[in-house]
Amino acid sequence: MRKVFIISTLVLLAACGGNRVSGDVGKACMAADRKAASPRLCSCVQQAANQTLNSGDQRRAAKFFEDPHQAQETRQSDNSSDERFWKRYKQFSATAKRMCG
Repeated sequence: MRKVFIISTLVLLAACGGNRVSGDVGKACMAADRKAASPRLCSCVQQAANQTLNSGDQRRAAKFFEDPHQAQETRQSDNSSDERFWKRYKQFSATAKRMCG
Protein backbone atom coordinates (compact mmCIF):
# COMPACT_ATOMS: atom_id res chain seq x y z
CA MET A 1 0.00 0.00 0.00
CA ARG A 2 2.81 2.39 0.92
CA LYS A 3 4.56 1.69 -2.40
CA VAL A 4 1.37 2.55 -4.33
CA PHE A 5 1.05 5.82 -2.40
CA ILE A 6 4.66 6.82 -3.14
CA ILE A 7 4.30 6.02 -6.83
CA SER A 8 1.01 7.94 -7.02
CA THR A 9 2.59 10.94 -5.32
CA LEU A 10 5.57 10.93 -7.70
CA VAL A 11 3.29 10.73 -10.73
CA LEU A 12 1.20 13.62 -9.41
CA LEU A 13 4.28 15.77 -8.75
CA ALA A 14 5.66 15.02 -12.20
CA ALA A 15 2.36 16.01 -13.81
CA CYS A 16 2.27 19.30 -11.92
CA GLY A 17 5.82 20.14 -12.89
CA GLY A 18 6.72 21.47 -9.45
CA ASN A 19 8.39 24.89 -9.49
CA ARG A 20 10.68 24.06 -12.39
CA VAL A 21 10.16 26.22 -15.45
CA SER A 22 11.28 24.82 -18.78
CA GLY A 23 10.95 25.67 -22.45
CA ASP A 24 11.95 28.80 -24.32
CA VAL A 25 8.76 30.71 -23.53
CA GLY A 26 8.65 29.69 -19.87
CA LYS A 27 12.28 30.62 -19.30
CA ALA A 28 11.83 33.94 -21.12
CA CYS A 29 8.77 34.63 -18.97
CA MET A 30 10.82 34.14 -15.80
CA ALA A 31 13.82 36.08 -17.13
CA ALA A 32 11.63 39.06 -18.03
CA ASP A 33 11.52 39.79 -14.29
CA ARG A 34 8.02 41.24 -14.29
CA LYS A 35 6.05 41.49 -11.04
CA ALA A 36 3.44 38.93 -12.11
CA ALA A 37 6.04 36.37 -13.24
CA SER A 38 6.09 33.25 -11.12
CA PRO A 39 7.11 29.66 -11.74
CA ARG A 40 3.44 28.68 -11.75
CA LEU A 41 2.39 31.35 -14.26
CA CYS A 42 5.40 30.92 -16.53
CA SER A 43 4.98 27.12 -16.56
CA CYS A 44 1.35 27.61 -17.53
CA VAL A 45 2.33 30.01 -20.33
CA GLN A 46 4.83 27.42 -21.56
CA GLN A 47 2.09 24.78 -21.58
CA ALA A 48 -0.02 27.09 -23.75
CA ALA A 49 2.95 27.56 -26.06
CA ASN A 50 3.40 23.79 -26.28
CA GLN A 51 -0.22 23.44 -27.37
CA THR A 52 -0.20 26.17 -30.00
CA LEU A 53 3.33 26.87 -31.27
CA ASN A 54 6.02 24.71 -32.84
CA SER A 55 9.56 24.93 -31.45
CA GLY A 56 10.68 27.59 -33.93
CA ASP A 57 7.65 29.74 -33.13
CA GLN A 58 8.36 29.30 -29.43
CA ARG A 59 11.92 30.55 -29.84
CA ARG A 60 10.64 33.54 -31.79
CA ALA A 61 7.87 34.31 -29.28
CA ALA A 62 10.33 34.04 -26.38
CA LYS A 63 12.25 36.97 -27.84
CA PHE A 64 9.18 39.18 -27.38
CA PHE A 65 9.61 38.99 -23.59
CA GLU A 66 13.02 40.63 -23.87
CA ASP A 67 12.13 43.02 -26.71
CA PRO A 68 8.39 43.84 -26.85
CA HIS A 69 9.03 46.22 -29.74
CA GLN A 70 9.93 43.19 -31.85
CA ALA A 71 6.37 41.93 -31.34
CA GLN A 72 5.02 45.24 -32.60
CA GLU A 73 7.29 45.09 -35.65
CA THR A 74 6.10 41.56 -36.41
CA ARG A 75 2.45 42.49 -35.96
CA GLN A 76 2.75 45.40 -38.39
CA SER A 77 4.87 43.56 -40.95
CA ASP A 78 3.58 43.07 -44.49
CA ASN A 79 5.68 39.92 -44.86
CA SER A 80 3.40 36.91 -45.39
CA SER A 81 5.55 34.71 -43.15
CA ASP A 82 5.28 37.27 -40.33
CA GLU A 83 1.51 37.46 -40.86
CA ARG A 84 1.15 33.68 -40.57
CA PHE A 85 3.32 33.64 -37.46
CA TRP A 86 1.28 36.48 -35.93
CA LYS A 87 -1.93 34.48 -36.39
CA ARG A 88 -0.35 31.57 -34.55
CA TYR A 89 0.99 33.92 -31.88
CA LYS A 90 -2.47 35.42 -31.33
CA GLN A 91 -3.85 31.90 -30.88
CA PHE A 92 -1.10 31.20 -28.35
CA SER A 93 -1.89 34.44 -26.53
CA ALA A 94 -5.61 33.65 -26.34
CA THR A 95 -4.86 30.12 -25.12
CA ALA A 96 -2.46 31.38 -22.46
CA LYS A 97 -4.97 33.95 -21.27
CA ARG A 98 -7.70 31.31 -21.03
CA MET A 99 -5.49 28.74 -19.30
CA CYS A 100 -3.40 30.96 -17.06
CA GLY A 101 -5.36 34.18 -16.56
